[in-house]
Amino acid sequence: MTTMTEASVREFKMPDVGEGLTEAEILKWYVQPGDTVTDGQVVCEVETAKAAVELPIPYDGVVRELHFPEGTTVDVGTAIIAVDLAGGAAPAVEAPAQAQVRAPAETEPEEAKPQGRQPVLVGYGVAASSTKRRPRKGADVPRQEPSPSVQALQSELNGHGPAAAVTPPRPLAKPPVRKLAKDLGVDLTTVTPTGPDGIITREDVHAAVAPQAPAAEPVPQAAPVAAPAATPAPVASYDTARETRIPVKGVRKATAAAMVGSAFTAPHVTEFVTVDVTRTMKLVEELKEDKEFAGLRVNPLLLISKALLVAIKRNPDVNASWDEAAQEIVQKHYVNLGIAAATPRGLIVPNIKDAHAKTLPQLAEALGELVSTARDGKTTPAAMQGGTVTITNVGVFGVDTGTPILNPGESAILAVGAIKLQPWVHKGKVKPRQVTTLALSFDHRLVDGELGSKVLADVAAILEQPKRLITWA
Repeated sequence: MTTMTEASVREFKMPDVGEGLTEAEILKWYVQPGDTVTDGQVVCEVETAKAAVELPIPYDGVVRELHFPEGTTVDVGTAIIAVDLAGGAAPAVEAPAQAQVRAPAETEPEEAKPQGRQPVLVGYGVAASSTKRRPRKGADVPRQEPSPSVQALQSELNGHGPAAAVTPPRPLAKPPVRKLAKDLGVDLTTVTPTGPDGIITREDVHAAVAPQAPAAEPVPQAAPVAAPAATPAPVASYDTARETRIPVKGVRKATAAAMVGSAFTAPHVTEFVTVDVTRTMKLVEELKEDKEFAGLRVNPLLLISKALLVAIKRNPDVNASWDEAAQEIVQKHYVNLGIAAATPRGLIVPNIKDAHAKTLPQLAEALGELVSTARDGKTTPAAMQGGTVTITNVGVFGVDTGTPILNPGESAILAVGAIKLQPWVHKGKVKPRQVTTLALSFDHRLVDGELGSKVLADVAAILEQPKRLITWA
């Protein structure tokens, strides 16, 4: 492999494309070694636990090396591509796919990687417990030593200037690793770091608490190269003709973790109401002909969203969250309305910021943009953060209703069932009417039965008599 010691070569590191994210998977490379790139050019697409994001390169030059193949999960802050700013022809380098045979630098053997990726399963894959990264050979080995900027940062973290060296520097570790160490009672100053630039990893913390870890750790390091050859055995242990196994990672992994955490943290209560929405459906047709809504998507979800916003205005205590650490109820004076969207990458819940302050045409425009962006797979991590309440429309699948699980950090979620023509008693007579069933799940720690019932009843009343949007809004 070509060494990256020239002054003209710059390493582009995996950025934090979302708040607090620690890793991302490289989905696709748009460049190869030898390609010329310009500042701002997109060089690859990565997927985090929240969204797929395209990464632009901040340099002009020639690609010298791609450090990781497609499908690899990389820690934030790890160099993923090298660019020669001086230009010129790039020397021959190994293809990323071939680079997988190199020995891993972690203390544990690297798991076997899938042999290929299917386009319909973008964002799925083996969810490794730690980042898989390749060690650099030869002149690249010194890169594992802390850089001068990192050393200076270590001094600043300890309150000393560059010349102060009396107190040992504060160990470098990401917040999740520090929390893990605190939970396990491990003093980070006693842990030997193995991460890049002297960063302590989760594996380092676990090794520190393992019995007699210092004596046992060096043994498995003796043959990390041979380990990958043995890992394919479990993959072949099932009948591939009769079973298909889809590795879980990315959005699906994050969704599963969030739902499990929500289900076993917040005490869920779900209430139901069946509503005659015939007048709402007539209003939808009228709005489609209104010139103020020209070019906008007008559907029942628009009026259901507005009905929920009005119900929250009348019952503001439902728009809150539970702060377990502080033992406080946090009341929100704004509504970031989440809309659950099924995409090829899994279920995502982007939200409309400050939905409470939008007019009906503005809300229609925001809903249209949210849905189209989600379907195109372009939803950003920021668009999925900060939600306060959510709507999930299971009716589009012909389902009557369901018992939705709360999004973590939210106190309520409204499920909307299919709108069907059913016999209904209207003005003392049985007539065919458009009917749907609503289900409201809420966190019983901060929303009691009375409050939850009032919110659901208000939504139902508005959908039954849409003119209440004017009198109650």
